[in-house]
Amino acid sequence: MDYNNEKGLSDFKMTVEIKVGNIVRLRKAHPCGSYEWEVVRVGADIGLKCLKCQRRVLLERGVFERRVKEFVSTSD
Repeated sequence: MDYNNEKGLSDFKMTVEIKVGNIVRLRKAHPCGSYEWEVVRVGADIGLKCLKCQRRVLLERGVFERRVKEFVSTSD
């Protein structure tokens, strides 16, 4: 049996184009009350800046992809 050709739905990952300057809405609010963040760094970790209080955080890419709800605006 060839397991390399069998792809389950759990193996399917949707890749998201993340660019510096994108504005994203996360699933949970920041303690200041804002849901919207600006992407300030892209790499193995994603750097985010809260648009209300200007706090900066780093999230691992996998955590970021789980927490993002929608892209509000994208940088060109």
